[in-house]
Amino acid sequence: MYVEERMYVLQVGKVAEYLRLYESEGLAIQTRHLPNLIGYYFTEVGTQNQIVHLWGYEDLNQRDKCRAGLVADPAWSTFVAKLAPLIRTQETRLMKCAPFFLERLKKMLAATK
Repeated sequence: MYVEERMYVLQVGKVAEYLRLYESEGLAIQTRHLPNLIGYYFTEVGTQNQIVHLWGYEDLNQRDKCRAGLVADPAWSTFVAKLAPLIRTQETRLMKCAPFFLERLKKMLAATK
């Protein structure tokens, strides 16, 4: 299993606007294609104006298929055009689940369905 961590540093003061826009438009589009949202956060301490979200995948093939479906969705392209001006930087990490945490992660993902 893999977890993808996506981190965005936003323009100063744009966290509330980003979250409103994502909740009202982006969340439904994204979860149509990406089945395992583990968490969605914004920072209180550390790097300011940062959004972090985590997505779970059975394997990298599932990730590739899910992401391709999302990118091909015209509604996602329209949404990203609205969101992009709020974002300063983006970073993505793919992390492989530690063997001792695998069963716990599977239970967590099953609970989100």
